[in-house]
Amino acid sequence: MSLVDQRRSTRQISVGNVKIGSMAQVSVQSMTNTQTQDVVATVNQILALEKAGCEIIRVAVPDMEAAQAIEKIKQQITIPIIADIHFDFRLALASATAGADALRINPGNIGEAKKIKAVVDCAKKHGIPIRIGVNAGSLEQEIEQRLGTTPQAMVESAVRNIKILEDLDFHDIKVSLKASDVSRTVSAYRLLAPRTDVPFHIGVTEAGGLYAGITKSAIGIGMLLAQGLGDTLRVSLTRDPVEEVRTGYEILRALGIRSRGPELISCPTCGRCKIDLFKIAEQVEKALLERSSRIKVAIMGCVVNGPGEAKEADIGIAGGDGKGILFKKGKVIRKIDQDELVDQLLSEIDKMIKNSEKFNGKKE
Repeated sequence: MSLVDQRRSTRQISVGNVKIGSMAQVSVQSMTNTQTQDVVATVNQILALEKAGCEIIRVAVPDMEAAQAIEKIKQQITIPIIADIHFDFRLALASATAGADALRINPGNIGEAKKIKAVVDCAKKHGIPIRIGVNAGSLEQEIEQRLGTTPQAMVESAVRNIKILEDLDFHDIKVSLKASDVSRTVSAYRLLAPRTDVPFHIGVTEAGGLYAGITKSAIGIGMLLAQGLGDTLRVSLTRDPVEEVRTGYEILRALGIRSRGPELISCPTCGRCKIDLFKIAEQVEKALLERSSRIKVAIMGCVVNGPGEAKEADIGIAGGDGKGILFKKGKVIRKIDQDELVDQLLSEIDKMIKNSEKFNGKKE
């Protein structure tokens, strides 16, 4: 059951083969943290992100070498790539020429009107959209002096920059309004929503490390999605970007919007637990990352309540004292030596996935 209000109606755009807007599903994207000019490292990271379910990838383009590297990167990946541009309009032109599927710019820091027009003309020529990236930390000086770094200032910047592009007869636009705290981010999107039909890319920027970042992102992105706001999302973490994708899907799953891959449930442990549940849960969670079939997997600490409490799970294990059990839909299937619990669970999961794909005739 979805917890989401009616989805905001927007225009629809395309980033490569990914449709974005209210008629398309909310897509999950991330950003590489490699040096873009290091093609091998960047491609390897993107391929790992693809396996985790990343649907759009953004790369930093700080110089011409990075812009030109996009051509070689594109040849080795399957998901669309967005070039992240700041200040130098020539990098946007070079990135589009190299095959970028979209450009992320802040027109306010690109410079004079003729430079912005050059970027827009180039995007038109190559048939790619532009994401206007408004960040509370880098607003136009005039706006910040007048309104500070408030949600109102962010919205004014966004409206101004959307108008710049639309006055040039360019409409393949999406916009992001990011701050490092939840309240300003959510308020800004709420204020902008009734003023434009441009799709929203949502997220909380500079959210922090794993715990702070996940907490801020889950609350901020979750609040927006629950109100029907958001067409693409990125969870910003100071971690491996695979964790961003993983968290993004968990947010969507929790709201009943999208479900990708197995869902893992596990008990919080108590004095009855006689196995290293933390380690086992981590091993299983890591192993399930690249599996896309939607099944529910339970990791329970003891056999006393395990199968009963997790009877809605498709499959699970519960620990004991030297031995554990494997169960399906709450029914015990067999006892297993403790050191074989993970291997046998994963083996059974793969059998379930294979049978499901055979029955459905395709992968889920």
